[in-house]
Amino acid sequence: MSLNDQFGKDVLMTGWGHSRFGKLTDDTLESLIVQVASEAIANAGVEPSQIDEVYVGQFNAGMMPLAFPSSLALQVSPDLANVPATRVENACASGSAAFQQGTKSLLAGTAKTVLVIGAEKMTQAGADVVGAALLGADYDMAGKQSTTGFTGLFAEVAKHYAKRYDPAGTLGDVLGSIAAKNHRNGVDNPYAQLRKDLGEEFCRTVSDKNPMVAEPLRRTDCSPVSDGAAAVVLSVSPTRGATAPVRLAGFGHANDFFPTDRRDPTAFEATRVSWQRALAMAGVGLEDLDLAEVHDCFTIAELLMYEAMGLTAPGEGARAIEEGWVYKDGKLPVNVSGGLKAKGHPVGATGVSQHVLAAMQLTGTAGAMQLAAPRRAAVQNMGGVGIANYVSILEAV
Repeated sequence: MSLNDQFGKDVLMTGWGHSRFGKLTDDTLESLIVQVASEAIANAGVEPSQIDEVYVGQFNAGMMPLAFPSSLALQVSPDLANVPATRVENACASGSAAFQQGTKSLLAGTAKTVLVIGAEKMTQAGADVVGAALLGADYDMAGKQSTTGFTGLFAEVAKHYAKRYDPAGTLGDVLGSIAAKNHRNGVDNPYAQLRKDLGEEFCRTVSDKNPMVAEPLRRTDCSPVSDGAAAVVLSVSPTRGATAPVRLAGFGHANDFFPTDRRDPTAFEATRVSWQRALAMAGVGLEDLDLAEVHDCFTIAELLMYEAMGLTAPGEGARAIEEGWVYKDGKLPVNVSGGLKAKGHPVGATGVSQHVLAAMQLTGTAGAMQLAAPRRAAVQNMGGVGIANYVSILEAV
């Protein structure tokens, strides 16, 4: 069983574009969108006039005045005039939400070629504005004051996890190892915001340069505030692209209950379901994957992802890092791009970026990040504390 078996057609990533992530003071939301959209269209070998529909993933939530970006992509070319364009928002999963909306347009037959863009400008807003905007993605804390913001929410997850599964008190070191892995991987990613190998000792230790943000999460356990954008062209058949296309073999989406008291804080149950749905549609198991790009907004999120995807049993996620499974030379490399932790996390751009970086691996165009001939990859993107969950399974053609 695969997506093609279920729907009778292919969904192909035929082109993509990606900006640098970071504090991009010389770029506007418009310039970032135009840059990556132009790159994706050119890379796909199609003309702007061939784009049937546009989806733009963006969170915003007051981080910048312009909250209606759907038509910005039309600035690429006059030939995009009157093309249907829609903004898609689902917190930190807005990019993957846009990707799946584009996919469904192709499967419904209402489009043959779709442009999907994820973009966000965050660094121009003050820390208090960004913090309040992100807390808008939490049922219990939306509109309330917080000194630790979303870090505090994931810190609570880490505390629950430690109480249930970590009597020896080693969780901090495990999270430090995840941070160090992703920083090391980020060195090879030319798009990454943080390109420095910090080492395990630094990431595991609280210091003046690595302070505790919300216990037990240190600065190195947190993804940075970022600007950036990424785009993909989705098509039902191959185009004259610069690289081989990448096939979407399966996808999954699951939402959990919003109130905290209706969720097990350490289970990420809807995340698990999204993985199961995507793998089932693709007709593959974890053992068939060569890499995964997962949503490590905080290191505790990546640890829980090892368990949600089924790489380890609940409470045993530390094995994946301690036994080397998730390193570049392990059985399932995770976040070879550096992840959100090192690459950066411009909220609406993240999900599309993950798809682009995975596609680059599958087409052998990932440069210094490149693994040895991967054939199948997974992308997992999450909004809120395990609330909106998206997984894609991608295959080399």
